[in-house]
Amino acid sequence: MNKNEIGTDQLITHIIKGIEEVKGQDINILDLREIENTVCSYFVICNGTSNTQVNAIVNSVQKTVSKSLKDKPWHVEGSENAEWVLMDYVDVVVHVFQKHIREFYDIEGLWGDAKTTVIETNY
Repeated sequence: MNKNEIGTDQLITHIIKGIEEVKGQDINILDLREIENTVCSYFVICNGTSNTQVNAIVNSVQKTVSKSLKDKPWHVEGSENAEWVLMDYVDVVVHVFQKHIREFYDIEGLWGDAKTTVIETNY
């Protein structure tokens, strides 16, 4: 593993931790490294039950990553209506959805060639 991969792995670990802190649901990691012409290496996808929870997940991820790694997203989009918030950490893009919006856009289906890791949660 090179230094960059270690940093990316740590980033994903802290993103997942931030999601779990506020009980984000259906967490998946999509590994896009084997797919040509992608904008990043990984997607982390999860959903909340309401716009309030979606915003709580986004805030928790930002706080956890910032505290542990002194890193902040390059760009955050969608916080206004909190149906689908995208957090761009350059190598890792986090998608936080409300459940019905996630089902509608079906990102996992669009990126079907990606290797998917499902994160088991105990809540």
